[in-house]
Amino acid sequence: MLKYVCPLIAVEDMAVSRRFYEECLGLKVKDDFGVDVAFEGGLTIHQREHFLALLGDGKPVAAVAQSLWGELYFDCDDVEVVEQRLKEAGVEFIHALREQPWGPRAMRVYDPDGHVWEIGEPMETAVLRLYRQGFSLESLCQKTGMPKPYVEGVIGAAV
Repeated sequence: MLKYVCPLIAVEDMAVSRRFYEECLGLKVKDDFGVDVAFEGGLTIHQREHFLALLGDGKPVAAVAQSLWGELYFDCDDVEVVEQRLKEAGVEFIHALREQPWGPRAMRVYDPDGHVWEIGEPMETAVLRLYRQGFSLESLCQKTGMPKPYVEGVIGAAV
């Protein structure tokens, strides 16, 4: 039986990538094995040269970055704070913080290796924000696609 463990992404410069993940995104290192660093929460970064050698019987194989084929996603209650920290660090934005069609606000950025990161509000945070903006229960369900008991539970827990 397969068991999902974590996403592992290859990075060119471990020091630059660690600075990005630790200082810009606030991730904490769980394990550091030099060419492989695991963060709390499950993300692992692996030195690209070493990673490619593992794929090619000891000889690095050619790889083409296809960074727009997927993204890494993180929820964050304080998205404005993270957005400001990323801007101050000079991180390249795909787009700034904006509301997604289903309600949560999110931003997308490139990490130092061109991987796409989406950082957005948890659905609960979005539901409460929209409710406080005057959305009715019915309009919240329609916008977010969440069932009525879920929306009622989020609102009820906050009141």
